[in-house]
Amino acid sequence: MIKKKKLKIAIDSPAAAGAGTLAKAISKHYNLFYLDTGKIYRFIAYLKLKHPKKFNKNFIETKIKSLKVKDLQKNDLLTEEVSTEASIISKKKKIRKLVFSFQHNLAYNPPKKYNGSCLDGRDITYNIVPDADFKFYITANIKTRALRRFKELKKFKKNISYEDVLKSIKKRDKRDLNRKISPLKKTKDSLLINTTNLNKRACFLKIKKIIDRKLNY
Repeated sequence: MIKKKKLKIAIDSPAAAGAGTLAKAISKHYNLFYLDTGKIYRFIAYLKLKHPKKFNKNFIETKIKSLKVKDLQKNDLLTEEVSTEASIISKKKKIRKLVFSFQHNLAYNPPKKYNGSCLDGRDITYNIVPDADFKFYITANIKTRALRRFKELKKFKKNISYEDVLKSIKKRDKRDLNRKISPLKKTKDSLLINTTNLNKRACFLKIKKIIDRKLNY
């Protein structure tokens, strides 16, 4: 049973598997600090696209040091262009090193008002928070993931097609799974949650049951 210490939850998942939605619900329920780590790479990708001439290590480092969680909520970070660029720059060792420090600090030192932290991304369970109290690998079949992302993007970009999104998700999976540095993978101690045929509520209750059992609620 876990008592009198900050709770740490680590979640890995391929794109559009529903991990973000679940992580937010879990964080709210247990009063955990939530960090969508993929948004940090999206933020850096956004900077690269917006400030190509200024984009270098010092520029990135300065921006990350002054980065606030609210900066990661911008709709500009949700475009397919930013998503593609984020997947590309996340392969770069220097950038991952800069981002690691930011993620690791928030995972282990969340603001005092929270009972702990919940991070989701691609390498959280084995790289960012290897000693997490709970580790989950959230997934869904690729057509379901593409449809979810298509519906999300449709709100911002009306001329996008499902076929384009499906193609993009396939490329994203290939990059995330095969990159040399911190690839997406399911660790042996991560619990697999397949969200293909589950709604948001059912997914949340499934994870809540697992957590409550260990916390002895």
